Amino acid sequence: MDKNIVKRNDLLSQKVIKGLASRNMSGYYAHDRQEAVKLALELIPEGSTVTMGGGMSVHEIGLVEALKDGNYDFIDRDAIEDKRAAMLAAYDADFFLSGANAITEDGVLVNIDGNANRVSAIAQGPKKVIFIVGMNKVCSDTDGAMKRARNVAAPVNAQRFGLNTPCSRTGSCMDCKSPDTICCQFLITRYSKHPGRIHVILVNDTLGF
Repeated sequence: MDKNIVKRNDLLSQKVIKGLASRNMSGYYAHDRQEAVKLALELIPEGSTVTMGGGMSVHEIGLVEALKDGNYDFIDRDAIEDKRAAMLAAYDADFFLSGANAITEDGVLVNIDGNANRVSAIAQGPKKVIFIVGMNKVCSDTDGAMKRARNVAAPVNAQRFGLNTPCSRTGSCMDCKSPDTICCQFLITRYSKHPGRIHVILVNDTLGF
């Protein structure tokens, strides 16, 4: 990665972390994917029950493999036939892992969901939530974060899942009501009512969509 981008990310991450702290959330900065995994495992005691939504960033840094190889009770919904049971188990987990569609420079998290299992678990249920967020997800404000979620993350995910939505064909949000839409639930996390519940690991890398 270009040294000037690294310097910019180093500086910007501190602003985001300060913003998260003002919102009763904890922020961390990892200089690479390996450090991100190390930080996450330091937050998760061995023996903990851990599950996740469909976050690509969690997979990309290698955290899923580390949890499967370690002494953790990892609920892998992809390996469970009863998907509903796997989703419901998330609400009673010790840790829920997630990516973010976008985050603002002052620490507001924006996420869009189709089935709502991810955003509902972020909002309530699991004892703690750990976000893995590439610095490519940082936006100047909430409006920019929402636009990123709708015009970047949503079209790419619609294409990834092979969905028949306008955005999968045009590459940008058409504010559709298609039966295949994945923009069903919008969650803006601007403050955590519970101290120590939400942790955000910012990664000096391009992760997810």
